[in-house]
Amino acid sequence: MAVPRKKMSKSRIGMRRSGHQLGTVTWVEDKKSGELRRPHHIDLKSGVYKGRQVLTVKTDA
Repeated sequence: MAVPRKKMSKSRIGMRRSGHQLGTVTWVEDKKSGELRRPHHIDLKSGVYKGRQVLTVKTDA
């Protein structure tokens, strides 16, 4: 069984974990509606993905 040779210091553990932080979320403006949406995701307001209708839009009745 593998056994570490030396104790990992708090500093070195922190340096290793420095890449674990959350990244910023990217938003793009929709060309037709002007709404903000995530890239490569369906526009939930209009139900359109890559220029074609994917979801039917519910109207408030």
